[in-house]
Amino acid sequence: MRKSASVSPEISPNHYIEKVSLATGEVLEVEILPRQLLVHHHRDYHIVDVQARRMMSRIVRRTGDEEQARKWMREVREMGFKAASTIARLFGSEPERVARSLFGLKEREYYFRFKQLPWTREEINAKVEALQHAAAERLTTATAGGKLQLRVLLTGGTGFVGKEILWQAAHDPDIVEMVVLIRPRVVKDRKTGEVREVIPPAQRGEELLRQLWLDTPELRAKFRFIAGDIELPGMGIEPDELERLQESLTHVIHCAASVAFDDPYEESFRANVLGTQNALAFSTGLQSAADSPFVAHLAIETSYIHGRQMRQAAREDEIVFPRNFYNNYYELTKAMASLETERFLFEQGLRVVQLNPAIVIGESRAGNNRGDTKVVNAPVNVFGRAHQALTEAKGSWRERSTGAMLARMACIFPADPTAQLNLIPVDWVVEGILAATKRAQAVGERIHLATDNRITSEQIRDIVRQELGVDVRLADPTLHRNVTLPVISKALNRFGQDRLARALEKLGTIFGSYSEWGQPVHEVGNDVRLLGLPKNRPNTVHAFRMLCRHNRYVQQFGQVRDLDEISRRERVWWQLMGELEKTSGQPVGAMAAPEFQRALDKRLDLEKFEFRA
Repeated sequence: MRKSASVSPEISPNHYIEKVSLATGEVLEVEILPRQLLVHHHRDYHIVDVQARRMMSRIVRRTGDEEQARKWMREVREMGFKAASTIARLFGSEPERVARSLFGLKEREYYFRFKQLPWTREEINAKVEALQHAAAERLTTATAGGKLQLRVLLTGGTGFVGKEILWQAAHDPDIVEMVVLIRPRVVKDRKTGEVREVIPPAQRGEELLRQLWLDTPELRAKFRFIAGDIELPGMGIEPDELERLQESLTHVIHCAASVAFDDPYEESFRANVLGTQNALAFSTGLQSAADSPFVAHLAIETSYIHGRQMRQAAREDEIVFPRNFYNNYYELTKAMASLETERFLFEQGLRVVQLNPAIVIGESRAGNNRGDTKVVNAPVNVFGRAHQALTEAKGSWRERSTGAMLARMACIFPADPTAQLNLIPVDWVVEGILAATKRAQAVGERIHLATDNRITSEQIRDIVRQELGVDVRLADPTLHRNVTLPVISKALNRFGQDRLARALEKLGTIFGSYSEWGQPVHEVGNDVRLLGLPKNRPNTVHAFRMLCRHNRYVQQFGQVRDLDEISRRERVWWQLMGELEKTSGQPVGAMAAPEFQRALDKRLDLEKFEFRA
């Protein structure tokens, strides 16, 4: 991840965050640099620091007690500072300098916090109650003949979550129109860079609906695709179209965002914060328009706005700056976007719902992801391709040996066995989003679309071994980040495997933080209480099994890239999973790998990806 220097004042973190002296409690009027708000700015600069974190990880694995590990670390730090003071007196040096150089110890004299809202809890509660009452009245107005008639504008419809919103909305009788904001796609010549074709929104929409199996005239009639761009004021919507939307829209679902964990601060801010500001301003305009039927704005955020290593559950009713900082600029800018949402809620009176998914993966029954290869799919695909290279190695003994060595290098995953990842299937997330359009009591609330049955890195390793036949080795994240990965990358580059080296470095950037012990535990409950979702949340182990199976057979570890072909394959896969579920009497994710493999071989021709006669 590139370090950022000073940024322009209009996108400065100082708009949202302040630096506070631990000694006096006073706000320090200094420039806050984005990199100062990330985990990696504050650690891994000394061999003693790296080894201490390894020891903490071992204590957690042996005792299962994270608080004991933190207590041990505090005691060791105190001993280190005392030793540094003694050494400094002997040699006439400064204790802080000795502590930093000998032991890698840094004593912070400040902390960061989000700027406080200028209202009391009673005032906030009263404001939210009034907004909920107004939303309930609007929902009543949107009801005709005892049925809701919702007209929804969606941003981010071509993304992973956005596609699932379109699919579920197509089958939701309460939603009578979906207006999808979409940019024209510019097709350029790869060699010359010249523009070959500009595909308009309507044509892109037709392609999208076909790939989502929304083929019938009845389903297609529900959708309309219009030109726009969330990074432009008014979201770039033409005036005539805007007037039409003001007279009809009941909801805006803002789902567009940058989910690149390694983007620099400026790019993340532009997509996640400025895009959110434009979407919120757009919805505020709708709400204030005369005779507007507007009900609410739905902001799709992330549960990881709470950052790193919370000692208590990350609460749904508040956001505080994490004492252990953020993993990346994606999390940081999504937290800033959440603060913007609260600002519009309390200052502009915008009726808004904040929906915060955890790490979103393919849908729960079949693992379908409509071509997504990011986040959790990425390491699974790397492991799968490495295993293929290992088992299909050809050539001389030396070439086969080199291939085997490279494959084993690729199958190292930086993860503490006890680390818990909060994976949530996309169908559950979208079920919650669409439920929020019909629940006035969700206005003014933050709702985690997460799970209470998280999956550990150790379970992920075991499932990958069972489903893919890949022997993945877990590596201590701190040691891997500082020692193992640089060595592996250098070796891969020497063997001409630059692409694989970059892939592993990217995986290390993404998962080196999310697979350490001490991950945040997200409070859940509003999904059931406010949205009416089932109390039993998706089985994360089953969902991850289906992710592995889908990546292996449907997408061939990311090697099938044509979206039309993926759509065809997923349709076959969906039908097959339904048949297996019916005949086995259990979720397909509950089937053991050998049983699933036998059923698959019997029913599916994998080369043609068609049902056997």
